[in-house]
Amino acid sequence: MSRNIIVFDLETKNAFDDVGGRDNFAALKISVLGCYLYSTNEYKVFEEKELPEFENILQKKPLLVGFNSKRFDTAVLQPYIRFDLKQIPQLDIMEELQKFLGHRVSLESVAQATLGRSKTGSGMDAIRFWRNGEIEKLKAYCLEDVRITKEIFEYGAKHGELFYTPKFGSAKGRAPVNWKLSHPDENEEPKKQQSLF
Repeated sequence: MSRNIIVFDLETKNAFDDVGGRDNFAALKISVLGCYLYSTNEYKVFEEKELPEFENILQKKPLLVGFNSKRFDTAVLQPYIRFDLKQIPQLDIMEELQKFLGHRVSLESVAQATLGRSKTGSGMDAIRFWRNGEIEKLKAYCLEDVRITKEIFEYGAKHGELFYTPKFGSAKGRAPVNWKLSHPDENEEPKKQQSLF
C-alpha cells in the first residue's frame, strides 16, 4: 500500500554565525533538500532552484517526518513555500523524544544507540561541501541523513521505542515512542485534491 509520507532533511548554505544569530532562518538558504517518498518508494534530492518541484509534492499534504524538523527544517523551508507548512501534518522525531526525556538528543546519538551506525558528517561539513562546489558529496551526505531518519522512524513504529546515548555514562538510554507507519488521515476517505494556495 502506498503511503502519503515523506521523510526529509535539508542542508543550508550558511551557518547561524554567518547570518547574525539563531532567529534568521530565511538567511540560512537551502543548498539541497533530500527526501524519501513512501508513495513511490524512492529517494530524491532537490537543489535550491528545484524546490518548486518539492512544493508540488507537498500539495498532496503528506505526513512530513524529520529530526528537529519543526524547529529547524520547516523554518528554513517556509520562505520557499507559498502556503503555511503548518497546514501539513508533521512528525518530528526529536520533539517526540524530548517530550519523554525532558531534553534534546542528537540524530547521531539516536542512530548509534538504535541502529548501531553513525552519521557520515555534520551540518558544517555540508556547508563546506557547498562552498567548495562539491555538490555530489553534499547530496550524498544529505540523503544518508534521510536514510538514517527513515530507519529510526520505522524502528520506532515497529518496536514502540528508540534508544540514545546519554551525555554521561555508557549505558544506552531508552525512550518509548508512539507512532505508526501511516498518515494521520489514512483512515479517512480520501478528499478531492485542493490547492493549498
